Amino acid sequence: KDSMSMKSVWSDAQGDHAVAAPVSLIVSAFAPVDDVRKTRTPQAVYREDAEFWLIDLGNGRNRLGGSALAQAYGQMGDSAPDVDDPGLIRNAFLAIQQLIEKGWICAYHDRSDGGVIASLLEMSFAGRIGLDVDVASLNGTRDEAGILGLLFNEEAGAVIQIDSEHRGRILEVIDSHGLRAVTHRIATPRDDHRIRILDDGRVLLDAARVDLHRKWSETTWRLQALRDNEDCANAEHGRILDTADPGLHASLTYDPSQFDQPAISKTPPRVAILREQGVNGHIEMAAAFKRAGFIATDVAMHDLLAGRHKLSEFQGLAACGGFSFGDVLGAGGGWAKSILFNEGLRDQFQEYFFREDAFTLGVCNGCQMLAHLKALIPGAGHWPRFVRNLSEQCSLGTCPSSSKPVTSWSRWRRVRRFCCRGCKDRGFRWSFPTVKAGSNWPRIRASTGCTVRPRSDSSITAGL
Repeated sequence: KDSMSMKSVWSDAQGDHAVAAPVSLIVSAFAPVDDVRKTRTPQAVYREDAEFWLIDLGNGRNRLGGSALAQAYGQMGDSAPDVDDPGLIRNAFLAIQQLIEKGWICAYHDRSDGGVIASLLEMSFAGRIGLDVDVASLNGTRDEAGILGLLFNEEAGAVIQIDSEHRGRILEVIDSHGLRAVTHRIATPRDDHRIRILDDGRVLLDAARVDLHRKWSETTWRLQALRDNEDCANAEHGRILDTADPGLHASLTYDPSQFDQPAISKTPPRVAILREQGVNGHIEMAAAFKRAGFIATDVAMHDLLAGRHKLSEFQGLAACGGFSFGDVLGAGGGWAKSILFNEGLRDQFQEYFFREDAFTLGVCNGCQMLAHLKALIPGAGHWPRFVRNLSEQCSLGTCPSSSKPVTSWSRWRRVRRFCCRGCKDRGFRWSFPTVKAGSNWPRIRASTGCTVRPRSDSSITAGL
C-alpha cells in the first residue's frame, strides 16, 4: 500500500481508540491512449435505433456470493464470481478495442458492483434516457431467484451501446473473437424517461427514471447535506426531477474543424506554460497552444527565480490549473504571494503586464492567482476577488456566447454570473467591487469558456 501508517486515533468518554488500516497490495497499471477522442464513457446516447448488448464473461453462471444484492439482504452468499476463462477476457478486450477504433460503440460500462442492472441504470442516469431492459436472451432460470441472479450477479462483463446500422459488422467482430455465445441484446432506449424491465414481454418493473435516479443518489445527497450546505445539497438533488435538464454538456456555436490549420503568423509566437508545485494542467495546456500554432515552453516558478527563463522571452503567458499549495481555498493567493513578496519576480511580472505585444491566460488556480496580481496589471482595479460561496464547493459552468461588446453594467452582471461558475476554484465565487451604472468600463467580449478583456494598452488578459 502507498502508506504503511494509515491509523486513526481518537479519544472520548469511554477512553482512547485506534483503528489501523490493514496492509494490502495495490497494483497500478498504465497503458498508452493512442487517441483520446476515441475513449468511451458510460453516458448513454438517445438514438431510436440504438441497442445495448451485454458481453457476459461469466458465461451464464450468475454467482451472487459477496454481491451488493446479498449484502442488501444481510447475507454473504455461496459461490462468488470468478474468472473461469482468462482467455475470454482477453478476447473481449481486443474486440472492444477494435469496435472503438471503428467508431461503432457509443457508450461502455463494465459490469461490476450491483450487476448488469446497475450498469444499465447508471448509463441511463448519465444520458438521461429511458430504457426497455429485456432479460429473455440471458442464460438462467426464470423464477424470481433466477431473475435476481441475472440482473444482480457481478461476474466479469461489460455493456456496450451500439447503433443497429452497424449490427452486422459488430457481430462479425464478436464472432472473430469467439464471443458470440456470451453476447446478448439486453436493452433499447426510450424517449419517455421510463425504465421497464421485461422477461420476454412480461413486465417485471415499470418506473420513472427520475425516481430511480433519486433513490440511487440518496446516500450521496444525505451525506452531502450533513457535510456541506443543506440547501445546496437539496437543490442539487432536486434537479434530478427536471427531465429537460441535459446535464453537463457542450454546445458549440462554431465548427472546431475551422481551427485545425491555425495561421497566427509566419513566426510562431512563444508562450510560457507557467506552473507552480502541484500544478497538473500544464501538459494539456501546452498541447492546446501547440495545436493553435504557438511554441510552448514549460516554465516553472523556480525557473524564473533562478533566471533560467525570463518573461521577456515570451509573447504569451498561461498560468495553469491543478493542485498548487495543496488545492486548499486560497491556493491561488499563495501562488500570487510568491510573486508579490519577491522583488525580482514582482518587477518582472509587472513589466510583462505593461507590454503591448503580450497576452495572459489564467485557468483554475492560475486564474485565481492572476486575480491576486491585479495591482500589477494596468486597468485591473475593478477585477474581482475570490470569497467563499454558499456551498463551499466547486461550481462549474460556462460563460455565455456573445458577439457584441459588453458595455453596460447590467450586461456585465449577466456575464459575471456565468464566469464565476466557470472558474473551477473550489469553494469560491467572484466578488466584484461596487460600480455605478454608466461607469466608463472598457469594452469586453464574452465567449464560451472564458472572458477576454482588452486592456487600454491593447494587450489582453483572459480568465477561464
